[in-house]
Amino acid sequence: MSDKRSIIGLLGALAVALAALFVAGPAQAAPQQGGAKGGHVLVLPAAPAGVTPKSAAANSPTTSPTASRVVHVASGSSVNCTSGSLCTAVWDPTTGDWKVFFLYNCARYSLSYWNGGGYYVDSQTGGVTSYFYGQSGNVLKRFTPDNTVYSYDWTPVWSIRNC
Repeated sequence: MSDKRSIIGLLGALAVALAALFVAGPAQAAPQQGGAKGGHVLVLPAAPAGVTPKSAAANSPTTSPTASRVVHVASGSSVNCTSGSLCTAVWDPTTGDWKVFFLYNCARYSLSYWNGGGYYVDSQTGGVTSYFYGQSGNVLKRFTPDNTVYSYDWTPVWSIRNC
């Protein structure tokens, strides 16, 4: 009976060790990128420099119209930017993590409370051109899908058109 317990204990310890390898990953100084079936994986780094702890007085970043999908991602975690989406990541000071917006539907999205550095990856299809606009409607950036992760300062961006 003690042999069975030893084997079960050894298998349990091995399972825990393997799970730790898959769940925990090294903290990233910059986002990693890698191909994913039907999209692109974005690994988000630690909080941006100069970020203060969560604050009740802070506001959570939003878009109007609402993005087709929004998820919160902890630093060092990854998210798959599904094919057909322009994915943007902005720090959410109310939750202390990254807020990732999946801009799938063709629209001009007005941004609220998007401040500081963040990231984007364009996994759209069909050769569309996307735009970041400033306060006066001026084009800050124009780009086409290339499945590359880019860092970007969201502070001057007032709206995004993903098509």
